[in-house]
Amino acid sequence: MTEPAATPPPGCPAHAGATPLYGPRFQTDPAQLYRELRAAHGPVAPVELAGGVPAWLVIGYRELQLVTGQPQLFGRDSARWNAWADIPENWPLKPMMAPVPSILYAEGEEHVRRSRAVTDALAAIDPYELRKHCEEVADRLIDGFAGRGEADLVAEYAHRMPLLVLCRLLGLSEEQAPVLTEALLTMLDGGPDAPAGAQRLLAVMLDVVREKAEHPGNDIATAMLQHEAGLEHDEIMRDLRVLLIAGHQPCSYWISNALRLMLTDERFAASLSGGRRSISQALNEALWEDTPTQIFAGRWATRDTQLGGQRIAAGDMVLLGLAGANADPSVRRPDGRPAEGNRAHLSYSYGEHGCPFPAQEAAEVIATMAIEVLLDRLPDLRLAVAEHALVWRPSAWVRGLVALPVSFSPGYSV
Repeated sequence: MTEPAATPPPGCPAHAGATPLYGPRFQTDPAQLYRELRAAHGPVAPVELAGGVPAWLVIGYRELQLVTGQPQLFGRDSARWNAWADIPENWPLKPMMAPVPSILYAEGEEHVRRSRAVTDALAAIDPYELRKHCEEVADRLIDGFAGRGEADLVAEYAHRMPLLVLCRLLGLSEEQAPVLTEALLTMLDGGPDAPAGAQRLLAVMLDVVREKAEHPGNDIATAMLQHEAGLEHDEIMRDLRVLLIAGHQPCSYWISNALRLMLTDERFAASLSGGRRSISQALNEALWEDTPTQIFAGRWATRDTQLGGQRIAAGDMVLLGLAGANADPSVRRPDGRPAEGNRAHLSYSYGEHGCPFPAQEAAEVIATMAIEVLLDRLPDLRLAVAEHALVWRPSAWVRGLVALPVSFSPGYSV
């Protein structure tokens, strides 16, 4: 349990030897890094983000549940961060931390108000219509490369399929998809152009809110405009951006990470010959082994406390190590694998700021349909490069491949 603690010594010496969450080692094999952190520090480890910014990474399953389940002790509003005075204006990770008035950082009654509007809008999605639209989009994308006998399933499929589906759900046009993809990746990779990517996303969302205010439709933007919570346009704009980011990137990399698993792990060979049960297993295992959101930023301590044997100062940043917590030996079998059928992973986070259940359902429909349609159309799909040649994105937040090159027998459009 967490408990009050004396104020840590000035300068937080626990971070003197903090492990960086960036660079080739972290990018290539974060799982090994989490094992080393657990062995050296236990369930909560001192780490640093790009630029030497200190934080605490929670990699204990129980400890992560404690953090996300105690908002009075670990708050969501990043305005309380004790390091803001030392953060440069152009810090590339700032777009993921800056305190903005959105559902992402709201607390208390304000979060309840905004969360109700978002959850109700998501719950109104017709699952039958969603499956039908997913199938149509997947077939259309596969038509674009089926005749070539080769493709990059990240750029040509896994990135595009969820985004095109989300465009319709949110009330955006498909013509906006390329701009959204570029802006999303720019922001999440945390490079020098990340702030510009974040602003482009906001501009697109404000446009759609204004459009739906004049011309309502059967979409999430319209549902939020008409909700009894009475959200203002700026509030909806920011919450739609949260929905787009939270809906696209995790789902996109969930699809590509599960496909990588199917193409490299013989346990899922049946998937490539129409084994529907193994598709579900592969999707679930991908959330355990290569969850697309590996680290989430974050929580900020509301007062001095202790967590996992570490002394946390008021205002310290606490990062949710979702991938590390999923790898906690306490929730694994003796051989290190998750129990078959176990869906108690923390890939959707936990607590009041966890992913709403209607969003989880929609994500699973999109990911399942993406893989089912792909394997129906291209049943002899195979990896076109050696597994060790696959490259992971240089992001502290997401675990996803830069590309997934495959080959197959050329097919025909349907």
